[in-house]
Amino acid sequence: MAKEGHALVVVGAGIVGLATAYSLTRNRARRVVVVEAEGAVARHQTGHNSGVIHSGLYYRPGSLKAELCRKGREKLLSFCQAHAIPFELCGKLVVATRQEQIPALHELARRGEANGLCLLRWLEAQEIVNYEPAARGVAALWVADTGIVHFPQVATALAGEVERAGGELRLGFRVRSLVPTAQGWRVVGTGGEIQARGVVVCAGLYADRLARQVGVGSGIRIVPFRGEYWELAAHRRHLVRNLIYPVPDPRFPFLGVHFTRRIDGRVEAGPNAVLAFAREGYRFSQVSPRDLWETLTFGGFWRLLSRYWRTGMAEMWRSLWKAAFCRALRQLIPEIRQEDLAGRGSGVRAQALDSQGNLLDDFAFAEVPRGLFVLNAPSPAATAALAIGEVIGKKALELVA
Repeated sequence: MAKEGHALVVVGAGIVGLATAYSLTRNRARRVVVVEAEGAVARHQTGHNSGVIHSGLYYRPGSLKAELCRKGREKLLSFCQAHAIPFELCGKLVVATRQEQIPALHELARRGEANGLCLLRWLEAQEIVNYEPAARGVAALWVADTGIVHFPQVATALAGEVERAGGELRLGFRVRSLVPTAQGWRVVGTGGEIQARGVVVCAGLYADRLARQVGVGSGIRIVPFRGEYWELAAHRRHLVRNLIYPVPDPRFPFLGVHFTRRIDGRVEAGPNAVLAFAREGYRFSQVSPRDLWETLTFGGFWRLLSRYWRTGMAEMWRSLWKAAFCRALRQLIPEIRQEDLAGRGSGVRAQALDSQGNLLDDFAFAEVPRGLFVLNAPSPAATAALAIGEVIGKKALELVA
């Protein structure tokens, strides 16, 4: 197989990898090559996410997520305008359905204000119907800064910009190994070998495996969680004007089942969050013995399970029983019925978990000589991608200087 030399290689053509390559080419980086295992960009998390442009409401003030979400959101909106990518700042309603959720809703309002959100409004129960006529609750937050977009379109536009700037995109190149050399790295994959001056790994579902090859991130494991959702039947879409979310459980990085209007007018209901038996396990029947073995032999997984097994069982029950899923949705919109839920879809989240069973909820990186590994890129990674890409790109250039 041919060996080609002296490229700065980005592993992964999801939105974070492409945004990194975009930043590198804009900074006149020397020959950037993006390698991607699939035959197209945005095939996994980017292509299966909710399409929500997050506002920064949920994140701990001062965290990297909070900072990059706000910066990335503005960059994303500018990028979409420049590339004629449709988006809409439609707003989101976060609804407390029980009195005991009111303190958590106040905490969300505090975080939102601390993170610079200017368009927050507290709603009493009787005001909710002015924003979402079918929704019910005891109080709510209206978050006007939230929007929707089709992130695969954004990823495709980023890939085009990289190629126009002289970068290269290699699809169908699944990385098998990363080998340090005197000059940098040898990137070995199904598409041959590339001799690289530096490497940036944005591998999502496989981030931990590639990191462990070079001795970093050994205490972190990617545990795949499948998020399953239903789509509202076309004649029932009127029940949801925009986005309707519950007050999230602060113990988890998941936001709970909710309603999301997509940019094409469809309305999704969900997702739940269940353990996937494969890193690309978009269906219950998809099982990878290797992936499942890595999860089940990781002590952190069992520590997590020992603390939250009841929650896990409830999520699994909703996955297997449509009536239970529908019951959760009716807490937000009582009018919803099982027959309103039509087609079903899913995505897989690359959830990083440490050895103590803690779910990592912020961006995490690891550096090695002439190499940078993105160990965790949770939501709002898509919203924040252009800001994340600038941070990663700058660091990568420093490492190979």
